[in-house]
Amino acid sequence: MTKVAVVLAGCGVYDGAEINEAVLSLLCLEQQGADYECFAPNIQQMHVINHLTGEPAEGESRNVLVEAARIARGNIRDIKEANVADFDALLVPGGFGAAKNLSNFAVAGPAMEVQSDFLQLARNFHESGKPIGLICIAPVMAAAICGEGARCTIGNDAETAAAINAMGGEHLQCPVSEARVDKERKLVTTPAYMLAGKVSEAYEGIGACVKEVLALA
Repeated sequence: MTKVAVVLAGCGVYDGAEINEAVLSLLCLEQQGADYECFAPNIQQMHVINHLTGEPAEGESRNVLVEAARIARGNIRDIKEANVADFDALLVPGGFGAAKNLSNFAVAGPAMEVQSDFLQLARNFHESGKPIGLICIAPVMAAAICGEGARCTIGNDAETAAAINAMGGEHLQCPVSEARVDKERKLVTTPAYMLAGKVSEAYEGIGACVKEVLALA
């Protein structure tokens, strides 16, 4: 059975992993016959957002691994414990956590840096010739992981697409229901909530992404 490492960036769209995307990713993996294990960096979040108001929660601090454990029902490990040899592929749901905790794209834009533990793991997957799926905003890290010319999508947002191109990637337009495949780099991306207006739309694209990742594995 194909086994996939899933990296979560916390819990909650505005400061962590997008919960619908994360759950749909796990569901699609199960539906398509794959096994998985969840990981997250054992670091503090960039900040905490009150998801009711959308405003920063003053004085609060949360740990990415502890928060991600909410989604994984506690079945999750520190990303430093992930061994590429144990897995056939890597999958990363989106949410602002990908742009705030796995990287600092949310504040640095094209001058982004990727969190060191995640970057090392993701590059190890790429260098081992194992496929990587990046969902929603996570494809902004594609070139940092897979190198110059990495072909990916976040849908059709012009500003984010321009940033991807500026960082050495090649952005591809994509509807919410589809995924884009860079076969040379074994990289699969889909827009999910960069475009989705409802859960069913995100589900369709994530299902396509998982299908392509597993095919490459």
